[in-house]
Amino acid sequence: MSRHQAIEHATHHFESGAFLETLNRRVGFRTESQDNDRAAALLSYLTDEITPEVAGLGFSTRIVANPVDGFGPFLIAGRHEGDHLPTVLIYGHGDVVRGYDSQWRAPLTPWAVTVEGERWFGRGTADNKGQHTINLAALASVLAARGGKLGFNAKLLIEMGEETGSPGLDEVCRAHREELAADVLIASDGPRLAARRPTVFLGSRGSVNFKLSLKPRDGAHHSGNWGGLLRNPATVLANALSSLVDARGVIAVEGLRPPPIPEAVRRALADITVGGGPGDPAVDDNWGEPGLSAPERVFGWNSFEILAFKAGNPENPVNAIPSSAFAHCQLRFVVGTDWDNLERYLRTHLDAHGFAEVRIDVERGAPATRLNPDDPWVTWAIASLEQTTGKKTAVLPNLGGTLPNEVFADTLGLPTLWVPHSYPACSQHAPNEHLLGPVVREGLQIMAGLFWDLGENSPRATTRTAT
Repeated sequence: MSRHQAIEHATHHFESGAFLETLNRRVGFRTESQDNDRAAALLSYLTDEITPEVAGLGFSTRIVANPVDGFGPFLIAGRHEGDHLPTVLIYGHGDVVRGYDSQWRAPLTPWAVTVEGERWFGRGTADNKGQHTINLAALASVLAARGGKLGFNAKLLIEMGEETGSPGLDEVCRAHREELAADVLIASDGPRLAARRPTVFLGSRGSVNFKLSLKPRDGAHHSGNWGGLLRNPATVLANALSSLVDARGVIAVEGLRPPPIPEAVRRALADITVGGGPGDPAVDDNWGEPGLSAPERVFGWNSFEILAFKAGNPENPVNAIPSSAFAHCQLRFVVGTDWDNLERYLRTHLDAHGFAEVRIDVERGAPATRLNPDDPWVTWAIASLEQTTGKKTAVLPNLGGTLPNEVFADTLGLPTLWVPHSYPACSQHAPNEHLLGPVVREGLQIMAGLFWDLGENSPRATTRTAT
């Protein structure tokens, strides 16, 4: 029994084609949670596909209905080997975004894995079927190498609604808090920093969407007859927006800005490089908060984005002053931002700058989370990944995007370690989504090593610290 044997078992699982066969079968389930007609497929993925595998790994399993009507179910599974052993909660989601079948490049299809060189195409390969399939296979490798034992207790939570905002996830975790209690969350979603660099991220930026709108009158009016006499709502709204964020993307509302970046976060980001990979856009060095590095701007700071702006008929403009204008906006934010009071900060600012007529509608939001990069669980995970790969691990205090990590960090009170197996150019959510074969192979090895080490030398008794 050895760590090396667990990693070799995982490698053979890849090289034999067994992993690809399993993933291809799972991609074939049309688990589009945004489609109301896919309820049977969502349930079937759990009952017919995942449950048999985890039961074969010695887990007890049960399906939990979503407490929010109309959304997909959950799978809760557990394997208990001893009260004295560490316990891990493993999370994944089996739902995917819409396939957009007709938009895929021929001969690709969303519902089967097509291998072209290093690229494995198929809906859900990167998000998230491929990633949780890697983690389940790694558990099997540890069981094989340790003679039928993991050396730790394992709990599994698979949801079927992440792509619709994880409705019911928090309620399920609250209702089953004791059943899901653990020492640490280890999960996989999102991309690595770069394809060839193993990555650990410790939380996610929060996100809140809102709409700003202005309608001074009913109906459009001829710009020749009324131009210069009637307020143009597009002009007013454009100026209102420019008072919130300046021409280089710097947030001008103090309440929407984050606290200073903690020193532990700065240290973690010091050797991080953003972009530069195939298909990545060029980073604009003169954009965003001045005085920050590119990694600090995306992983350690807030960003204000105007997602869409409309007035009149942009496709077929006419010579008329529009009756209304609106903009869909978003704040991505880090821990410490007072995002719950976003509407109040916006209202106070807009009123003070003469834009009292602009309406604010806050649509939805998710909190930010971030485990301290100095936490012992982080040190342990880095050591494990670097022992397996011989590469320096990229440590991101939080993902630039948003995941439902607050449910695990706040509701369940867990330190959170995310080890992604995708990469930035994977076309996640788009046509031609794919995994990279070499990253799959390395991901299997990484997780086999990490789970082996969980049974050997985990920092179970340490105390979590958050920043």
